[in-house]
Amino acid sequence: MSNNNIRKVVASPDAPPAVGPYSQGIHTGNFIYLAGQIPLVRDSGRLAEGGITAQTEQVITNIKALLASEGLDLGAVVKTTVFLANMNDFAAMNAVYSKHFANPFPARSTIQVARIPKDALVEIEVTAVAA
Repeated sequence: MSNNNIRKVVASPDAPPAVGPYSQGIHTGNFIYLAGQIPLVRDSGRLAEGGITAQTEQVITNIKALLASEGLDLGAVVKTTVFLANMNDFAAMNAVYSKHFANPFPARSTIQVARIPKDALVEIEVTAVAA
């Protein structure tokens, strides 16, 4: 069986396109794996302005668009990984994050990294489950 029979590309015209040789996401079986989303604004292709709060909001908007293309919402997310350029932004990122995810919250890892593509302040990748 070829890989094309067990995996489907996740893509949405409402989310920014991938900035490299990767898919926005892959749906295989009941799992959806989304590539890390940075705070690119779909219409302009530029980073959201306004600091970590605005950038986290934009990342979540992009995640929602990709999940919606699969008929899902944030409630389907079981795991997130948050990459921060500066761990001092944790509280502000967490304030935005907690407005969008409900209890039971997805499992989460948060990591400070040296650099994020396009010098974004935040990147979030998710794993979701389709019923």
